[in-house]
Amino acid sequence: MRHVKRIATAVALTASAFLVSACSSGTPPDANGSAGGGEPIVNKENRPGRVPSSGLAKGLSLPLEAYMASYQDQVTVERAADDLQRSCMKGYGIDLTLPRAGANPPPSDNDAGMERRYGITDRTEAGKYGYQLPPALREHTERTPRDLSGVEVEVLTGRTKPEPPGTAKGVEGGGPVSSPVRDTQPARAEYHGKKLKKGGCVGWAKSRLGVNEADPVFVAQLAGDSLVRSMKDDRVTEAVAAWSSCMDGKGHKGLADPYRAMGRGAADDGSPSRELIALAVDDVDCKKRTDLVRIWFRVESGIQRRQIADNRARLTGVEQRHGRAMAAARKQIAASAR
Repeated sequence: MRHVKRIATAVALTASAFLVSACSSGTPPDANGSAGGGEPIVNKENRPGRVPSSGLAKGLSLPLEAYMASYQDQVTVERAADDLQRSCMKGYGIDLTLPRAGANPPPSDNDAGMERRYGITDRTEAGKYGYQLPPALREHTERTPRDLSGVEVEVLTGRTKPEPPGTAKGVEGGGPVSSPVRDTQPARAEYHGKKLKKGGCVGWAKSRLGVNEADPVFVAQLAGDSLVRSMKDDRVTEAVAAWSSCMDGKGHKGLADPYRAMGRGAADDGSPSRELIALAVDDVDCKKRTDLVRIWFRVESGIQRRQIADNRARLTGVEQRHGRAMAAARKQIAASAR
């Protein structure tokens, strides 16, 4: 059960991590998805759809997804936040250029990660890439901002600049140590005679847009819990056992659940062998034969509907705050375009 809970938590939160890293900071691309001077940085064809468009999970959407921010919504909020951060920094005499939002789309539109929530589900992709993501989703456009000075970091974040990993004051000779990055400290009170914003320009921008970072975490936690609970349901355990038996019959021994198959099929170099591709194809075929994905989805959907009923007031607040943040973000982007 410890294995099950660890996997469930990872599945529920991985998409969130993808979203944060994919649109962590940046300015909006132009209509052609290019940086200034026509440099292409965004292939919009790689942006995930609202629901899976192929495979056994095609068209599936869990009830809690109604309360999860889509990738496009997150990019929109990030664009607006970047506009505000640059304006804020300029007020302190600092010109700041941030990486552009939306350059690195995640494999799923939101925190549910439906494409691989119950393991791999697309036979065509499995036949080409095994358990790896398609090459377009493994590419990463590096848009590293310039190294900010200590005071610039303070104005931006409201905290001091972290010391590099492996260094610490007071070590004889100033040599490296094995300690993690030292904790930061609160920033100075003012710069050039102007009081710093609470949380720096980053915190100020979030406040202006009404971003509540606790909301997506709460919804993702509910989704993680629903996945854990669904794994204990007799209908799911029976379907998983049937899938495991099917895999055993194809020569893939000792696979208790689809997540173990994914672990076995991972290829670090991104070039899966014929054996790993065969494993992935058999995995999807056994899911189809046992109807595992549909059974699991129906069970988890029922659990989530009960979660929504039990948390109606808080989820309504999540929905309303997201709506207000989106309206504020669109207004900011429109104002910046004028």
